[in-house]
Amino acid sequence: MSADHDHEHPTNFDPTVPEPDPHPSLAGGDRPVRIGIGGPVGSGKTALVAALCRALGADLELAVVTNDIYTTEDADFLRRAGVLDPARIEAVQTGCCPHTAIRDDITANLDAVDVLTERFPGLRLVIIESGGDNLTAVFSRGLVDRQIFVVDVAGGDKVPRKGGPGVTTADLLVINKTDLAPLVGADLTVMAGDADRVRRGLPVIQQSLVDTPDAPDVAEWVREQLV
Repeated sequence: MSADHDHEHPTNFDPTVPEPDPHPSLAGGDRPVRIGIGGPVGSGKTALVAALCRALGADLELAVVTNDIYTTEDADFLRRAGVLDPARIEAVQTGCCPHTAIRDDITANLDAVDVLTERFPGLRLVIIESGGDNLTAVFSRGLVDRQIFVVDVAGGDKVPRKGGPGVTTADLLVINKTDLAPLVGADLTVMAGDADRVRRGLPVIQQSLVDTPDAPDVAEWVREQLV
């Protein structure tokens, strides 16, 4: 049987290129800026969200949407930590692979953003945290204005050079848990060099929330996005 095809397959196997975005980019207007935070399981996304709430919440109207597959664990963590008024935190239970709810069918997240915007008309920033996913996870530009992707040192210094659209195309890459580098034999210089190479000039921040609990460099980057 012939293997010839008269059509093209849409799948792209280039590890630096995300799948086509099924949603149009966000329109402007008088609305809060939306920043998505994604990354693998255990990379420190929720801890970073908590740090940003502590750093920015005192002088900035903000709210948070979390994504988990079956639970509200991340939202519950933030509420217990007391980093925001609990009413400013909405939880989405995706019931599916986390990237589906931030890229393919973003309805539940859009609904959560709408709820927060109606509840707090003065919002300037909504942080949307993805459920833990892999290096391919990216947000639809129909859901967020900017994307932060978080990887951690515990995965080894090879992680940035593995690429993946999350690493290569996010507006900011955060290399997290740098305090663990000596314990796992990771070379931070190698990680920084590989990240710069695969990201071709897009910004990279290395941080340890043990050493800097309020994530000052990431918080400053977020403030710049609001201008």
